Amino acid sequence: MSPASTTVRAFLAFEVPEAVKAQLELARDQVRDTLPPARWTRPAGWHLTVQFLGESDTALLKRLTADLAPRLKGDGAIKVRLAGGGFFPSPVRPRVAWIGGTAEGSEAVVRTVGAETVSAGFAAEKRPWSVHVTMARLKSRWSRSAVESYLKWAGLQTFSSFVCREVVLFESRLQPGGALYTALERMPLE
Repeated sequence: MSPASTTVRAFLAFEVPEAVKAQLELARDQVRDTLPPARWTRPAGWHLTVQFLGESDTALLKRLTADLAPRLKGDGAIKVRLAGGGFFPSPVRPRVAWIGGTAEGSEAVVRTVGAETVSAGFAAEKRPWSVHVTMARLKSRWSRSAVESYLKWAGLQTFSSFVCREVVLFESRLQPGGALYTALERMPLE
């Protein structure tokens, strides 16, 4: 972690492998010009957020990872399959378009992360965890037909499955062209 800064904007996540990012990018590039304007995300930012921590003291993050790492070891690898998609908060009020999927074996990891982050003083997650990769942030409300078009396209998408063997603590630096993510700590699951 950067010694020059005492706080960083941070989150815990599973990484998406480069080969799957390439598949997502190809699929995204085939659909985005058929839909209304949006801020389409970049492959460098594609990950599966387990918990957003927000602006956090670096000393607190060091303590969190020191406590969390041994608790995660032995939870086992997570098998992820991305397919389908949707919108947050909902298709009726779309603000974020995403690709979803399944993450076999993730329940124990998500529970452990939740318990340790709360124990460290972070706010508990209010919503249940869901597998999703943010594909676009809508600039304005899409029409019902555009939403349906995205959902139809997303429903036809399947990507190679992959295995996550670690939880990564990322720093998120907001930039004019989008957030820049840097891995700060890696915590193995096996």
